Amino acid sequence: MPAMSGTPTVVPESVRFKAACPDCRERFELAAGAIRLAVGASRRTTFYSFTCPECGAAVRKPAGERIVELLTHGGVRTLRLHSSL
Repeated sequence: MPAMSGTPTVVPESVRFKAACPDCRERFELAAGAIRLAVGASRRTTFYSFTCPECGAAVRKPAGERIVELLTHGGVRTLRLHSSL
């Protein structure tokens, strides 16, 4: 895992991710700023979310390791969920 520096990664606005809405079935592209990633302790608690630009639905989808890697490197803001032991 790379060392964390105090400087945030700068990602060009041209970085876009393909997505689809399960409600209205539209397909579209989203900028990194329109997506949120939550990384939890398990597969059930690791997901990404966004608001559909077509119908306004709140969409939440599971994120496997590869999706987490792509979104993180693409500049998507990440929330790390911690469990209290």
